[in-house]
Amino acid sequence: MENIINHFKKYLPLNNEEIQALKDRVTERKIKRRQFLLQEGDVCKYFTYVQSGCFKMYGVDDKGVEHNLVFATEDDWISDIGSLHKEIPSKLFIEAIEPSVVLQISKGDLWFLYTHYPKFDRNFRVIIENKYIELQDRLLQTFSTTALDRYESFISQYPHLAKRLPNTQIASYLGVTAEFLSKIKNGRFKK
Repeated sequence: MENIINHFKKYLPLNNEEIQALKDRVTERKIKRRQFLLQEGDVCKYFTYVQSGCFKMYGVDDKGVEHNLVFATEDDWISDIGSLHKEIPSKLFIEAIEPSVVLQISKGDLWFLYTHYPKFDRNFRVIIENKYIELQDRLLQTFSTTALDRYESFISQYPHLAKRLPNTQIASYLGVTAEFLSKIKNGRFKK
């Protein structure tokens, strides 16, 4: 619990009562590599904090090709917000890339925290706003920059991920093939 409590200190620190309320409403889970937190067609039931490990959230197109949307590692959150809030089947998968430990908060417990402890409402609003900004920036990059620019941006924004993820995962995130990414990394592709 220490990691998540320190995480909230970046926004509005929690007092002892709020910490206890959080402890009472989170569930710790150990997740194996390649285990799913969410599969397409299921309703997302949790907002998930990553204590250790690495996850990818992705969709699969009609040809069976994975398209990575988001990665989450230590001290980060992952969830299909649309499925969670609207209680509709997800179009996405959330899968562990590494053995991981997570803390999960159900929608009902999240609403309880929002209602009874306003700091949680503010903290989660900022977390979700930051994720939204990140997604907007990524979407704009996808439409307006080259693959090389996207790769350089990925490396500068997520240097820790570049060392942890296989080329296939990074390539999927960038919207290129693993072979093309290899050319970029080896300097055989220029702007």
